[in-house]
Amino acid sequence: MTLLSINAGDPVPVAGLARALAALPAGRPVVVMIHGFKFCPSAPRTSPHTHILSAAPSRACWKAISWPRHLRLGGDRGLAIAFGWPARGTIWQAYGRAAGAAGSLARLLRTLHRLDPARPVHLIAHSLGARLALLALRGLEPGTVHRMVLIAPAVFRAEAAAAMDTPAGRRAEVFSVLGRENTLFDLLLRTAFPASGPTLGRSGPALPRWLDLRLDRAGVLAALAGLGHRIAAPRARICHWSGYLRPGIFGLYRALLHRPAETPLPLLRRQIEGARGLPAPRSRIGGRVCPRLTGAQS
Repeated sequence: MTLLSINAGDPVPVAGLARALAALPAGRPVVVMIHGFKFCPSAPRTSPHTHILSAAPSRACWKAISWPRHLRLGGDRGLAIAFGWPARGTIWQAYGRAAGAAGSLARLLRTLHRLDPARPVHLIAHSLGARLALLALRGLEPGTVHRMVLIAPAVFRAEAAAAMDTPAGRRAEVFSVLGRENTLFDLLLRTAFPASGPTLGRSGPALPRWLDLRLDRAGVLAALAGLGHRIAAPRARICHWSGYLRPGIFGLYRALLHRPAETPLPLLRRQIEGARGLPAPRSRIGGRVCPRLTGAQS
């Protein structure tokens, strides 16, 4: 598997990126993967490169599933880039560092666009990593980023709207993956920053290129199943990680990132809006917090 690990603050490996892009067939994507809170690449025990951003995680942790492997990147299918940044410390410290790390991410994205302007570049980010993804849009050329999948984004709506109201943001498509099982974590973020307004957990900005995917709603799951993406109902009342642990979820992400022409955002929006009104499914494991979920590789 071709997997490049790049960390915030490090020089952009221009020569290595150029070689990887030259070896990639035309039209195959570059997917930049961004972790969230509590990871830091400077130490093995906290590094995302031995955990979710690794092709073969070495950490003994039930949440350590390989994003690049389940996204089926590598070879001629797509270039996987694991982007690490210092997200340790308090939520206030990590939140503040996200802005600086977004500058490093923007430099990486700018280099990719300069080396191969026609290459589709997508981002997939969890939690506070979604803040990096959105803030990195500032100052980029239109078309630098094609699609973003934001999983349980720890971002405030006003900041997201401002990021989308940029030349790069107005060309990017965003799929915001939400669920009731993240409500507690969303509340904690609002409590930590009470003056920042509503978060993306409430809803994203009302923009034609933004789609909230509320995976706790039966109608949304039914609509996605109708398009061939069967995702299990929530299995826990409280879980910040179910957006990448739920059975079937990576099948949807692969479709969004590998086959954009087959998953146009307006089509998904129409399907979801047509399925509104169906009741939300009940959690299968009442009262439990983040049980180990299996089948995430589906």
